[in-house]
Amino acid sequence: MVLPRLLLIDDNETRSKQLEVIFQFMEYQVTYAVSSDYGPISGKIDQYVGIFVGDIASKRAVVIKEIVDKAGKIPVILLVDKGAVHEVSTTIDKMVFEVLEWPLTYAGLRRITDKLFAPFWQELGIHSQHLDRRMYDRRASSIVRLQGNSPAIVNVRKAIDQVADSDATVLILGESGTGKEVVARSLHDASLRSSKPFVPLNCGAIPGELLESELFGHEKGAFTGALNSRLGRFELAEGGTLFLDEIGDMPLMMQVKLLRVLQERTFERVGSSKSIHCNVRIIAATHRHLEDQIRENRFREDLYYRLNVFPIEVPPLRERTEDIPLLVADIITRMESSNRGSVRLSSASLAILRQYDWPGNVRELANLIERLAIIHPGGLINVADLPEKFRRFHVAEEIIGQAEEAEVDAADGERFEFHRPEADSDNLSPEDAPLPETGIDLKKYLDTMESNLIRRALEESNGVVAHAAKRLNLRRTTLVEKLRKLDLQY
Repeated sequence: MVLPRLLLIDDNETRSKQLEVIFQFMEYQVTYAVSSDYGPISGKIDQYVGIFVGDIASKRAVVIKEIVDKAGKIPVILLVDKGAVHEVSTTIDKMVFEVLEWPLTYAGLRRITDKLFAPFWQELGIHSQHLDRRMYDRRASSIVRLQGNSPAIVNVRKAIDQVADSDATVLILGESGTGKEVVARSLHDASLRSSKPFVPLNCGAIPGELLESELFGHEKGAFTGALNSRLGRFELAEGGTLFLDEIGDMPLMMQVKLLRVLQERTFERVGSSKSIHCNVRIIAATHRHLEDQIRENRFREDLYYRLNVFPIEVPPLRERTEDIPLLVADIITRMESSNRGSVRLSSASLAILRQYDWPGNVRELANLIERLAIIHPGGLINVADLPEKFRRFHVAEEIIGQAEEAEVDAADGERFEFHRPEADSDNLSPEDAPLPETGIDLKKYLDTMESNLIRRALEESNGVVAHAAKRLNLRRTTLVEKLRKLDLQY
């Protein structure tokens, strides 16, 4: 499918890079230019569905008028720093499609792009709600959803990288709620079949007598109620990936038929004798111990070995509690993007969550965060706000320190990764020195001191702005603004 193209004209390189990453994540093509060098692009401006204009060095009104004149019906969106909307002149406001404050939330950007691209998708015959569902299903499950830096989850990501480009059958093992479908979708997204369908089927949620029809489809009149022919999941997944979740709950009779398909790569619809060839990659998952199922004659041994070509074991949350702050950040970000509220968690509450056993794993964690967002919309969750079963844990100082390394600031929709400062920044003071007889330019002196401290913080934080901001006791957005104001590279 041809993706819509955006033109981004902005002299603010930092913002441009951030926007480019966001738009690429949303599956849009982006062309970037500075205000002094967009001339050659403007001759091909009709290939874009939207134009975003940010900071421009020359006269803004003149440049925007030139862009609007060339754009014709193509909407032009002006980006301004937060709190500076009132500085936009009436003339410019009338020329552009919309004025947006920066920084933008994902949800806000999503709303404006939906408005922008509606005519584009209509020409392709795609309704916006179908587009939203398709893009959410694909992107929400990409490998970035595998949040965490624990050895266990790093090994899962490595396993995905190893097997992604092959067509080997993969068996994903793990407790309920650990994110087995996230792993399966991530594997599909990383594979050569990523442009083809990913079709999931929960084998334990469908009655055995209907499972054959769900998998292989049926012909009209094949059984009572079969009023029309229907494609099965194998045909729907042609060229792509079929994810068989809870394969351990599949009835034995269906296991025999599935084994035949895996061996011969052909099947027949229910009520038909015509063989259909299939080109589908199989990924299966289960929370059950299949070896025990085999001993109890509930699962076929030959099917097990056919599925267990490349096993991936997803660790339970209790074995990677150091990933909880990152998981919380991801959950909150997804809630905000789908307008399901937001919430913030204190260091102490994150420390408490790390001590709990999480029998329901990541699913239980997600449910807790959503419940807290409903009870305390936009609020800061302290230990006293957590359900009673969490409040019995003791919050040790060293545990809080570990939690601070990945504290979540959900109010801005950003994730900050912190290091504990080695020294108290409040004790920093300039060296005692006499003033020169000719006097001193205090502003210049303070700017120089500020620049030196920022450079030092960045060096000690390996260039990670979020870490440097913590060392300076600043918000990340404040530090970014200072970097731009002082023209510092990072």
